[in-house]
Amino acid sequence: MQNHVVIMAGGVGSRFWPISTPEYPKQFVDVLGTGKTMIQMTVERFAPLCPMSNFWIVTSAAYVPIVREQLPDIPAENILAEPCARNTAPCIAYACWKIRMKDPSANIVVTPADALVIDNDEFRGVIREALDFTSQGQRIVTIGITPTRPETGYGYIQCSGAQEAEGRSEATGRIQPVLSFREKPSLEVAQQYLAAGNYLWNAGIFVWNVSTIVDSMRRFVPDLAAKMDRMSAAFYTRHERETVEDIFPTCEKISIDYAVMEKADYIYTIPGDFGWSDVGTWGSLWTLLPHDENGNAVVGENVHLYECKGCIVHAPNAESVVLEGMEDSIVVERDGRILVCRLSEEQRIKDFTK
Repeated sequence: MQNHVVIMAGGVGSRFWPISTPEYPKQFVDVLGTGKTMIQMTVERFAPLCPMSNFWIVTSAAYVPIVREQLPDIPAENILAEPCARNTAPCIAYACWKIRMKDPSANIVVTPADALVIDNDEFRGVIREALDFTSQGQRIVTIGITPTRPETGYGYIQCSGAQEAEGRSEATGRIQPVLSFREKPSLEVAQQYLAAGNYLWNAGIFVWNVSTIVDSMRRFVPDLAAKMDRMSAAFYTRHERETVEDIFPTCEKISIDYAVMEKADYIYTIPGDFGWSDVGTWGSLWTLLPHDENGNAVVGENVHLYECKGCIVHAPNAESVVLEGMEDSIVVERDGRILVCRLSEEQRIKDFTK
């Protein structure tokens, strides 16, 4: 029984403009100034779990050349091109049906391409525990993140305590049954979740055996499963591309959460505490970067700040940036595109750039 890693890399990162654009989104950008892009860091994080031949990238057809350039060690046939965006359930189904044809007993981790983890060893320990658990039966594990603040930008997982877990004794160690999934809350509700102590951030990282997820989709989204069966008849043949281009766009736009996770009664979670962030906004990046004595976070060697407080400045390629008297603001430059915005208004960035 082999491990496989599926990386979802089709998003456009609209809240991370101007370094993330539809032509070159954030998963392919060196957001942290480390010399590695987000997707390269993701592959590096999972590399000890399986060989490169067991990595699969699902991305937009437009991004396939970028993936090949940035991840040359991953086989070209493992880069799966979506003809159009259909949300996470069709994306995941495409990869899992393809893996099943090559490895019918595969254990699979599905992860976004653009998350950040600080403690990679602890993270891999959690993933290994989940893989061992899901290899032993019809079980799905979603990785939960122990919250550090009442965050309104994440979905939440309500997990059970000892009383609720009665009758589901197969849960072991840190693994707990999931009671419910909750949408992104208001600040007041997020504070209640934090106080309750049994709510975790939903990282969007899933672990399962290939037979479990295929059987689940046949049960809960039979139309999608039927289309995957039709597509898979052409997998690993010269007709694969044209078949995918014909059938995939007809799949319903549906997330894996709605398709499977909220319907199945064999969903579990592991609370993780390994310094995770989805790096979905400039504010989340600000929390991850080093700060100067005034709370400013800077990426770029030619940035000069005077009387500035609580700002994030991202301009690694700028010849010179000088800022004076700014507070709690975002300042970004990339390829002639410039953003200056209050941190409090970062959720509106995707609206500003329409």
